[in-house]
Amino acid sequence: MISNTIDNRLAEATAKWLKGYYFTRFAFSAIWVAVAFTVAKNAAPLAAVMLIAYPVWDALANFVDAQRSGGIAHNKSQLLNFIVSIITAIAVGVALDDSMNSVLFVFGVWAGFAGIFQLATAVGRWKSYGAQWAMALSGAQSALAGIFMVKMAHGPAPVGIANVAPYAAFGAFYFLVSAIWLTVSEARKVTPRAAH
Repeated sequence: MISNTIDNRLAEATAKWLKGYYFTRFAFSAIWVAVAFTVAKNAAPLAAVMLIAYPVWDALANFVDAQRSGGIAHNKSQLLNFIVSIITAIAVGVALDDSMNSVLFVFGVWAGFAGIFQLATAVGRWKSYGAQWAMALSGAQSALAGIFMVKMAHGPAPVGIANVAPYAAFGAFYFLVSAIWLTVSEARKVTPRAAH
């Protein structure tokens, strides 16, 4: 009985953390996309910084989330996501010296791996926390977007940060959906208690 109470409290605390985490990730991605589509597409130095910063942010976000959700050792998919994102940030820095096509290729490969790891994280959390269907969809779409970006990177059309922005925009959308879903779910749990 005590064990169940403790488990329930831990689950509630983690769900609350996830809600704030999803809102934060939405806000960062939304701002990133807005700047990418406006100022950064005509400012190469800013675009370069943003392209490196995006996977760095993803790495840090995954690391902190894993630590708050049972520890990095118990969240292997997020540990892998953290490692791949750090490698990606370094690879983007190297690719920037070559061409934007190379950068887009790196982002495409990263999106594929990150999507698979995000899908795995969502599946692992499915029974314990709400809104994981949105995270699962986001992971699957990220993997597909990765394939699309790799193809685009090998195409003849010129590419830039604006070609990465739609990927980040879809991520922002799914984080917002997840945050709202958890908020609504939390409100539904509180309402019956208030009625008593």
